[in-house]
Amino acid sequence: MAGRKRLRDDADSTLNGDAVGSRRSKPTRRFSCNSASSQTEDHAQKETCRGPAPFSHDEEARLTREKIDYSIKITKETAESGTAHRPVRVYADGIYDMFHSGHARQLMQAKTCFPNVYLLVGVCNDELTHKMKGRTVMNETERYEAIRHCRYVDEIVPDAPWILGEEYLEKHKIDFVAHDDIPYGTDDSEDIYQWIKDKGMFVTTQRTEGISTTDVIARIIKDYDLYVRRNLARGYSAKDLNVSFMKEKKLIFQEKVDAIKEKIASKKSQVVDKSHELIDRWEEKSRDFIGNFLELFGRDGRINQWLNEGRLKM
Repeated sequence: MAGRKRLRDDADSTLNGDAVGSRRSKPTRRFSCNSASSQTEDHAQKETCRGPAPFSHDEEARLTREKIDYSIKITKETAESGTAHRPVRVYADGIYDMFHSGHARQLMQAKTCFPNVYLLVGVCNDELTHKMKGRTVMNETERYEAIRHCRYVDEIVPDAPWILGEEYLEKHKIDFVAHDDIPYGTDDSEDIYQWIKDKGMFVTTQRTEGISTTDVIARIIKDYDLYVRRNLARGYSAKDLNVSFMKEKKLIFQEKVDAIKEKIASKKSQVVDKSHELIDRWEEKSRDFIGNFLELFGRDGRINQWLNEGRLKM
């Protein structure tokens, strides 16, 4: 099947996401501030707080790119040793629909694969994604924005291609491509990343098991009625949720039945709590009663004392 590319969205959560910042939006300047994160007797450690990552067409990203002499290649050995003359430009791409922890972990791996990394993240637009992979929950603008606000990302490349070419790598001055090591085949190639691997420009990331966009969607579908009832109760209409009139009434009725069940369960719990309270009070009173009884009628009680005193007087 031509052009089919298995992105890490379904396989695990290493890639995939949609976008949240229109590529036609005005450039957003990044800001920085310092906040104390921890203090010791000798010094205070501080972390940098910055704004969202710029788009590749923004002035900040363009100026950063223009300063780079791409004719001087950075080898993997140099990148790993941390002796490169500039930050190593690592590229990761995907759909990133419904951005989740698996996506974040994949980007974290890409960002930390070398000591000094400038991470570029390519995100495919809606037209290409829907053609090659199918519908997404989030549109491209939302997917871009989600990636822009990930702490590991330094630059976002919108309209990313499905298959990387040498011209694309040169345009963005990419030193290495980060991706999981599973071959991604097409009708024309067994692995679209093979040529990048052959050039020594490939960095392997690991998939995060147990979380993917497909998994999240499956959870929602599994509890479909529950989430529809939840949103109906919050003011959404049947039209908003694309459910029929009869389905809406059925779900509303079920919601009321469940509410009655919860109310009965709550009342039952209150009765049980009240009974426990009464038993506790009875135990306290019974202890007092027994104590008073022994004080009067016990061997050393007042009654015996009175009787003994009476005998002595006689």
